[in-house]
Amino acid sequence: MIRLGFRLTLASGREALLRVLVTAAAVALGVGLLLAAFAGVNGLHAQSDRGAWLNSAVQPTPPTSPARGLWWEPSTDSFGGQLIDQIDVAAAGPGAPIPPGMSHLPGPGQYFASPEMVRLLRSQPADELRDRYPGRLVGTIGRAGLPSPNSLIIVIGHSVGQLSKQPAAIEIGAIHHGLANCYGCQSVVGSGPVLEFILAGGAVALLLPVLILIATASRLSAVRREERFASMRLVGATPRQISTISAVEAVIAAIAGVVLGFGLFFAVRPLLYHVPFTGAPLAQGDLSLHADDILIAVVGVPIAAVFSARFALRRVQISPLGVTRRVRKRPPRVARILPLLAGIAFLAYFDAAGKPGAIGGQLLELLVGFALLIVGLVLAGPWFTTAGSRIVAKRASRPATLIAGRHLLENPKAAFRFVSGLVIALFVASAAIGALSSVTRVTGGSTGNASLGTLVDPFCTFSTTDCPSASVVTSVPPSVFNELRMTPGVRGVAVVHEAPDQTQEGRSFGVVACDELATTPAIGRCAPRATVVSVGYFLSKILGHTAHASTTTWPSRNLTATQLASLPVNAVVVATSGSSDAIERVRTELERAFPLLGTPVTVEALGPSTARLLTMIQAMTDVTIVASLIIAACSLAVNIAAGLTERRRPFSLLRLAGVSRKLLHRVVALESTLPLVLVAAVSMVVGLLAAALYLHSQVGLAFSLPGFSYWTTVIGGLAASMAIIAATFPILDRITGPEVARNE
Repeated sequence: MIRLGFRLTLASGREALLRVLVTAAAVALGVGLLLAAFAGVNGLHAQSDRGAWLNSAVQPTPPTSPARGLWWEPSTDSFGGQLIDQIDVAAAGPGAPIPPGMSHLPGPGQYFASPEMVRLLRSQPADELRDRYPGRLVGTIGRAGLPSPNSLIIVIGHSVGQLSKQPAAIEIGAIHHGLANCYGCQSVVGSGPVLEFILAGGAVALLLPVLILIATASRLSAVRREERFASMRLVGATPRQISTISAVEAVIAAIAGVVLGFGLFFAVRPLLYHVPFTGAPLAQGDLSLHADDILIAVVGVPIAAVFSARFALRRVQISPLGVTRRVRKRPPRVARILPLLAGIAFLAYFDAAGKPGAIGGQLLELLVGFALLIVGLVLAGPWFTTAGSRIVAKRASRPATLIAGRHLLENPKAAFRFVSGLVIALFVASAAIGALSSVTRVTGGSTGNASLGTLVDPFCTFSTTDCPSASVVTSVPPSVFNELRMTPGVRGVAVVHEAPDQTQEGRSFGVVACDELATTPAIGRCAPRATVVSVGYFLSKILGHTAHASTTTWPSRNLTATQLASLPVNAVVVATSGSSDAIERVRTELERAFPLLGTPVTVEALGPSTARLLTMIQAMTDVTIVASLIIAACSLAVNIAAGLTERRRPFSLLRLAGVSRKLLHRVVALESTLPLVLVAAVSMVVGLLAAALYLHSQVGLAFSLPGFSYWTTVIGGLAASMAIIAATFPILDRITGPEVARNE
């Protein structure tokens, strides 16, 4: 039977060979996308492994002897919206560990920098960047220490006596080479939870549509095969023989598709290096395939194709007459929407009860909740298609509407399968863009207000109760104060002093003179006739929990100018015009005046680790949306072409009966558009609802509807789908001639 299967597959005429080639091409596309997903996962792992050393202070290893210690202070600087990883080090002895990519540790007045950081230092004005790092460049960090080719990293050397007195410095005995278990790491690229978060989201958002495409491709021309195999059953073929023949046909097409898929992957792999999966490009060699990846594609795809073909022919195995007589299938039941409701209820429970305390529990909530919603949409799609088709068929006033509605009711599962990939893409886009736009709106990232042009240099006492005396800023020298005020683009400078009685002031973080506060309105204002006020927390908290300090009138304090000047300094606030040049000049001036005492940040900016995390999520979301739309478009094209091929004879008979080609075009358009619009609307609503529930439970943010970019993405995706549907009309005209309708 295997030999017969080969002959029927490869030597049964042009139609059989064309069916195998089309199936193989569709499988090749799915395999190519699957291999790209596997390579992307491996690339993320490689990128994370190279960035793990930046988190050596998160889970430090104590030195085994004083000579093997290394004082380590991590911080994050920025320039022009780009984050710079800064590591200040001081070797306690000759046995101090050396970070990867460096030949030796920098001494006092020396620094190592990444190639991209060196280029940036040499291309920018000294007063905007280079003056922040006094000393000289003694080496370039090699590839082993660079998470990405464009990573901005600088490692600055100090003396032990200077660095050991800093509150954020810690002595370590080894460089960290494994992923750190933290979200707020120095480098979230080397963070284990962040990597798990991205991989979990990518697996749910990308792998399921790819698997749907492969399964759909392996079932092309299922109706024609059912008819052929049913005829063989009627003349005496056993169910086992039919299974063998169908398995041979599926394996031949799948193997050919796997071979073509590998060729497609290696052809486009050079282009994939330019895709910023995490907001930063991958290095050459990161997009590799492991043995298990190759095994899954080579063995798993043909096996899946066999099972898919077997499942498609289950009616033939039960009764061949059931196919030849076109027994109507049982309509989808309402129970299909239960997984969708379960996913919504799962997220709603955590919204009401609160998020899990452990990071693993939060990741499980995300993975389980969104997996239930995606699976629920796929299962509920045929039921929604049936409900909409019944309404259309009952209220049809034109032939095209009646024919389309009746045909959708005949097989709603196949109709929904046409658009299932796009439905998943729209769900992913709705959930991701809805969540990110809400976070961005709360943080003020899209408002362009004065808070984003006001820099704050917070010192040790501003955020730490146990501050070494060597790190206390007793006062701001007049020369520094005047130089800041004279810097081009600066509109005002305010000095926040330590409150003399923190207990009485509650959440007070300092006191400031009202004449200075008037020049920095982003951090609040004084009441009329007040001279000194006590200010509360005015910096942005994690994920956008801002204190809205700019609209706050702070309570007055009974302090004289002399008493205020005698208090230690908590922070220096500088209001600028908002131009990038002014911001970077002020940042450089503050870092020069107060070295190793924190890095200046804008009032409403997110923390560096949070900002980088959101950038990575945004980049991964963009990649996921584009890839999902490509997969959905391919699935739609394959399904429509397959459906037209299977219905060429009925359409030809309709044309012989006098039905115009335009009416057939409307039938195909309605059959494809109706389930698309119905389930797409459901998927968008569910995606936005999921984003709202997850944001409220995990972060406590109010949900805001997405802006223009979201609706552009949705309309663009639907328009592309309509274009694909319209592109099949010439195929319909070509395959529905009178010669197809004749009886042999």
